[in-house]
Amino acid sequence: MKNSANPKSALHEKDGIPQPESFSASAMAKVLTRRKVQPSAAELVNGILAGDISALSRAITLVESTNPSHLAKANDIISACLPHANQSVRIGITGVPGVGKSTFIEAFGKYLTGLGKKVAVLAVDPSSSISHGSILGDKTRMEELVKDPNAFIRPSASGETLGGVARKTRETIILCEAAGFDTIIIETVGVGQSETAVHSMVDFFLLLKIAGAGDELQGIKRGIMEMADAIVINKADGDNVAKAKLAKTEFNRALHLFPAKRSGWIPKVTTCSAYEKTGIDEVWQLISTYFELVKTNHYFEEKRQSQNQYWMMETINEQLKNHFYQHPEIAMLLEQNKKAVEENQLSPFAAAMQLLEKYFK
Repeated sequence: MKNSANPKSALHEKDGIPQPESFSASAMAKVLTRRKVQPSAAELVNGILAGDISALSRAITLVESTNPSHLAKANDIISACLPHANQSVRIGITGVPGVGKSTFIEAFGKYLTGLGKKVAVLAVDPSSSISHGSILGDKTRMEELVKDPNAFIRPSASGETLGGVARKTRETIILCEAAGFDTIIIETVGVGQSETAVHSMVDFFLLLKIAGAGDELQGIKRGIMEMADAIVINKADGDNVAKAKLAKTEFNRALHLFPAKRSGWIPKVTTCSAYEKTGIDEVWQLISTYFELVKTNHYFEEKRQSQNQYWMMETINEQLKNHFYQHPEIAMLLEQNKKAVEENQLSPFAAAMQLLEKYFK
């Protein structure tokens, strides 16, 4: 009788062959060496004007950097790109979480690239107030658009910026325009007070809504509705088509309660299904009609000029704030006053006045 103490099954695992390394050590060394070499501002500008996405991405990283040593280089790049900017249309897109902003932007972006346009999407991702981190997953959601050679998607963390506009989004727009992108789409985190910041940097403000979620009642509220140039009811597909049509009627009624816009434009409401890619052409036709109007009556240029002045003042405020907090003596006194306020030895107002008096001296 044969020894069957260790019977060998016909399904036994055979010894494999050694696997090669998952990456080339020499290739990795070349990549790391290349990353250590920092291109000059002039080299980055030349790359941007030539449509080099790598140069554009590196320049945006410099612009977004909070490192004070990067500021001068970033300003040089922006100044050199400015004469080549302002040749695009800027569209802001907002809506509550879950409304389908990323899906809509992908369908909309693919439709525009199909028309021969170059589309840059600046997607602002919310930062955690606890860990201060961001997922930056917009490229994952827009898997078709990210592969389009005529599209560029740049997710950015909102950081400490209220409500969802990256601190340097305004400057990033200039760089994208200089790189040849003629349609800039800015996606925000959600709706709220911060949408004023988005409205101040775009030519057209689009508000995405969904039907059947109580949103129809929000139509009579001011704020975000007053800023919208168009309302698009998304997810108008399947059993939701009837609800979307009803929501469209409700929002059209609500819009009549608002005063006329300075642009002379009457906000419109339409429906679409970003998932089924239906109604996207109507959205673009609506936006095109708006631009025909505002460029004819010169409101387009007037709004751009007003926005430039607004961002000049915002930049002054931001630089003053940064200079205040980075001042070494102020930083030291700030910690002392924080402790005094916590222990009720000093009122918050008095502590603030001490800091400001010290700074202005």
